[in-house]
Amino acid sequence: MAHPHVDAISSMEDASKLIDIISESKISHVRSNLSIHLHESQIKLLKNVDKHSKKHHRKARVRQYAKISDDDAHFKLHSKLYLKRYEKLARKNLVEILEVDDLPYDVVLTDYGSEILSEIRLLEKDWVEIADFDVEELRKVALNTFEISYKFKKSQKYQF
Repeated sequence: MAHPHVDAISSMEDASKLIDIISESKISHVRSNLSIHLHESQIKLLKNVDKHSKKHHRKARVRQYAKISDDDAHFKLHSKLYLKRYEKLARKNLVEILEVDDLPYDVVLTDYGSEILSEIRLLEKDWVEIADFDVEELRKVALNTFEISYKFKKSQKYQF
C-alpha cells in the first residue's frame, strides 16, 4: 500500500508546496545523516560563512558596512542577533569569530567546520541522486526567480 501522502502530492497544483516538500526532503536527508547535530538554520549559516569569506563577498560586506551610520539601530540589533548565532557555531568549533578593523567582526570556518561543510555537500549530492530530477528544469526556474530575492536583499541594504 502506498503512503497516504502520495495521492495528495500527485494531485498537488501549488508549486510553492511542491518546492517546500523538495526542500524539506533535502535538509532532512542532510540532517539525518550528518555526523554532528545541526539545526537547519545552522547549516545555512555555516554555508554563508563559507560564501562570505570569498574575496568579492567580503569586499561587498566591507563596502556595505562603511555606508551604515553609527546610529543605525536596525543594524545594531541584527548584528547582535547574528553574532549570537555565530557564537553557537563557535561553541561547536565550526567557526572562529575574529576581530577585524573594517567590520564589526568577521567569521571564518575552522578546519572542523570545513570538514562538516564538505560532509554537507556530499550528503546534498547524495540526495540529488536519490531525488532523480531534471537539473535543467530547476536551473530554468532559478534563473526566472533569483532576482526576486536579490532585489529584496538590495532594498534592505543587505541588512537582514
